[in-house]
Amino acid sequence: MAMDAQEVETLKALMEWEAGRSAPPEGFPHLPDMPAARYTSQAYFNLEQEHIFRKSWLFAAHIDEVPEPGCFMRWHNAGDPIIIVHGMDGVVRAFYNTCRHRGAPVVTEDKGRSPRLMCGYHNWTYKTDGSLIGVPERQDFPPDFDMSCRGLIPVRCEMFGNCIFVNFDEGAKSLLDWLGPLADEWAEFRFDKVRLAARHSFELNCNWKVAMEANMEVYHVPYIHPDTVAPLVDSKRNVNHFYPNGHARMLAPAPQQTDREHVRAIDSPPEWQPIETVGELGRTATQSYTLFPNWVSPLSNFFVPPLLFWPTGLGTTRLELVTMALDWGDAPAPDLWTVPDASKPNGRDMSPIILEDTQFGEAIQKSMESQGFKSVPLSYQEARIYSFHQNCDRMIGTDAIPEELRVAQVIGKEWVWPNDPRVELMRREQAPEDV
Repeated sequence: MAMDAQEVETLKALMEWEAGRSAPPEGFPHLPDMPAARYTSQAYFNLEQEHIFRKSWLFAAHIDEVPEPGCFMRWHNAGDPIIIVHGMDGVVRAFYNTCRHRGAPVVTEDKGRSPRLMCGYHNWTYKTDGSLIGVPERQDFPPDFDMSCRGLIPVRCEMFGNCIFVNFDEGAKSLLDWLGPLADEWAEFRFDKVRLAARHSFELNCNWKVAMEANMEVYHVPYIHPDTVAPLVDSKRNVNHFYPNGHARMLAPAPQQTDREHVRAIDSPPEWQPIETVGELGRTATQSYTLFPNWVSPLSNFFVPPLLFWPTGLGTTRLELVTMALDWGDAPAPDLWTVPDASKPNGRDMSPIILEDTQFGEAIQKSMESQGFKSVPLSYQEARIYSFHQNCDRMIGTDAIPEELRVAQVIGKEWVWPNDPRVELMRREQAPEDV
């Protein structure tokens, strides 16, 4: 369900109010400089891997990648090798891709379909629910060898619409609790109907946060994207919102001289199916969500197109570019983020917008590793980044972080959904003066 009319009008008024600011909003905290070493410290990187990527819900797959019972796929974007399995009982599950005998991978193909999963080393065989059902030469094992205790080890796996998420933390809150209010806000974009149109990955030579943060603020839009994004996004009218669990939203209208719906009508081929349930802001403004820890996605009435940032090392990142859309029938599958390029290994290259955002990544990383990089001062318009770093530290546990690497927890709950002091500030400023 789309936002109600009152909320839409409030957000539209807030966008105009933001454009008229001459300073950060009254009461908004001063953001202290962030330590430079958060991007270059191996110790901090190790803490991220242990406490953030092992304890957060991570997008792993779309149901189209395991569409029928018996389908499976390998997934290893968060380190440990995982199998996503569409069970013969219709349930989608995830398991460590590790045989319970001597640790060989159970699955060695990227994708496949089988009613059983069989380790090729000694043919130990598992059902698609992970239970062990076959051990060759069973008589050579002790009489008390209990096969019921030797099934594949599960990984938490839950779905939001057609999207499959995993979490390595057995004690983690549910995916819906993790999403919080985003689950309601995303209902209009029909995650339960969109299909997987494209999924490509590219290697970047920079820290994952360097790559991701380029997509978490609009301060850079007039300078990096003058001909691509700037005509569609008014950086002066941008409104940032913070949500529980480190999520955030950027909402920005098109510049006043731009008819965004007209531009989309020109740029969008007629075979692209609009998501009719998307409301006014999804059709006329840019709504970009950060789903903590590594998903950034503008959501519109044509696409659910997440960008996913997977750390592969302290100074390297795998960027996944995903396009999800309503069924495109016999037409070519839409691909928002990549373009054909025969010179590339997978025949695709990043779109001009993504190339603009990634062009400085390697140079920034090298510059950050120099003695000239001391700290990071962030503006109010970059507060989404600061809030993201606050949540990184909360996930890790501030006591586990060396003091010189921490960020101060200055953005308090009074600025986190459902609270927004700017609404009252706006109304107070717009109220007629008492006579």
